Amino acid sequence: MTEPTDLSSFVAGLPKAELHVHHVGSASARIVSELAERHPGVVPADPQALADFFAFRDFAHFVEVYLAVVDLIRTPEDIHLLTYEVAREMAEGQNLRYAELTCTPYTSVLRGIPIQAYTEAIEQARVHAERDFGLVLRWIYDIPGESGLPAADATLEYALEHAPDALVAFGLGGPEIGVPRPQFQPHFDAARAAGLRSVPHAGETTGPETVWDAVRLLGAERIGHGTSSAADPGLLEHLADAGIPLEVCPSSNIATRAVATLEEHPIRAFRDAGVTITVNSDDPPMFGTTLNREYEIAADLLDLDRDGLRALATTAVEVSFAPDDVKTRLRAEIAAYDG
Repeated sequence: MTEPTDLSSFVAGLPKAELHVHHVGSASARIVSELAERHPGVVPADPQALADFFAFRDFAHFVEVYLAVVDLIRTPEDIHLLTYEVAREMAEGQNLRYAELTCTPYTSVLRGIPIQAYTEAIEQARVHAERDFGLVLRWIYDIPGESGLPAADATLEYALEHAPDALVAFGLGGPEIGVPRPQFQPHFDAARAAGLRSVPHAGETTGPETVWDAVRLLGAERIGHGTSSAADPGLLEHLADAGIPLEVCPSSNIATRAVATLEEHPIRAFRDAGVTITVNSDDPPMFGTTLNREYEIAADLLDLDRDGLRALATTAVEVSFAPDDVKTRLRAEIAAYDG
C-alpha cells in the first residue's frame, strides 16, 4: 500500500473522469457566497455561516439545503457563473479531464429561467470551460423525483425538444422514499428511444427493490449510488453479470446518513461480488469532500496501490458516455501517469 502522503500526491495528479456529480451541488462556498451576495436571503454569504448551513442532519435536511441553494440561481448569468466556475474548480483543483454533470433544469425553469436561456448558458459555459481549462463536459438531465410527474413531463420535454448539444443521458434524483420508480417508466422509455442513456439514482435511501425497478423498468445502464444493493446477493450477481456499474459516493452516503460509517460502507462488497464500480463526489462542497478525497477513501477501503488507482480512474472513462476520441486520450493519459 502506498504511504498516505505519497498517495494524496499521486491522486491529486491522476487524470480523472467523474460520472456522478451534481451541477448545483458542485457550487463551492466561494461560488455560493457570490450568488448569496447577488441575491440576499436565506443562504448566508459569510463562509463560517455557510459551513454551519451545510451541516446536514439527514437526507431530508440535505434536500432542504440543496433547494435553498437552487433558489440563488435566478438568471441565465447565474447559470453561466455556476457552470464555468464549477468547471474551473474541477479542472484546477481535481485534475478532472472529463465530467458528466447532472443538471436539473426543471428547478431553474420553475424559478423563471426559460429553458432556451438555461440551455444557452450551460452550453456557452461548457465551450468556454473546454477552451480555458481543457475539461470536457457532458450533461445528464435529471427528474427531481420530489416534484413528481409534472417535473418528469417537463424534463422529458426539455431533453427532447430543447436538448443542448452535449446532453448524453437522462436521470432521476431527489428523495426515493415515497417516490416509486415505476411511474417514470414512460419517460425513460421515451428518452432511451431518443438515444439518451439511462442513469437513475436508486437504492441510496431505500432497499434493493428500488434498484431492481431502475434496472427492470427504467433500463438503467448505470446506477447512481445503489448502496442497498449489498443486501441482495441476487441483485449483486445481476449487476455484475449485466455489467451495470454503480456510481459510488462514499462521503455523500455518510453525510446523508445512508451509511453509518466509512468502515461499514458496502463498496468492498460490491467489488468482491464483481460489480463494476466508479468513485464519485456527488455534491462535493456540500459534503465537505473532493473527488481527490473520494479516491483516497476508496484506496483505503479497497487497499488500492497506484496500479489500482489507475484502474479505478480508467474504469470511469470506460463506462462514461464520452466521445471515443476523448476516451482514447484519457486512457493514454492515465496509463502514462506515474505521479
